[in-house]
Amino acid sequence: MAFTFRHTNFNVLDLQRSLDFYKAALGLTERRRITKPEFIIVYIGNDQSDFELELTWIKDRKKPYDLGENEFHTAFSVPDMEAALEKHKKMNCVVFENPDMGIYFITDPDGYWLEVIPER
Repeated sequence: MAFTFRHTNFNVLDLQRSLDFYKAALGLTERRRITKPEFIIVYIGNDQSDFELELTWIKDRKKPYDLGENEFHTAFSVPDMEAALEKHKKMNCVVFENPDMGIYFITDPDGYWLEVIPER
């Protein structure tokens, strides 16, 4: 039995702020959305893969999400690590660099960690 990876979900406190961040930082744009009275779900992605990030905004939520010790992340690859790192430093979203491994992490507006790795 084969399974196909479809998406990862992040709950967000401010949907537009998150959409703006993901477009600017990673080039992810809206593919589709589900709108209900209590929440909006937006699937974002790009032409590089079928992977989608599902952003869920609960309309009545006012309190930031507790991400615990944030011991999880989602990874993105990029062909030009140097240019990507420079861009993310200018955006002030780099939270950890590991030059020995050739990777770094950025954080989104809600505190989710995103790993940036070189394209292989």
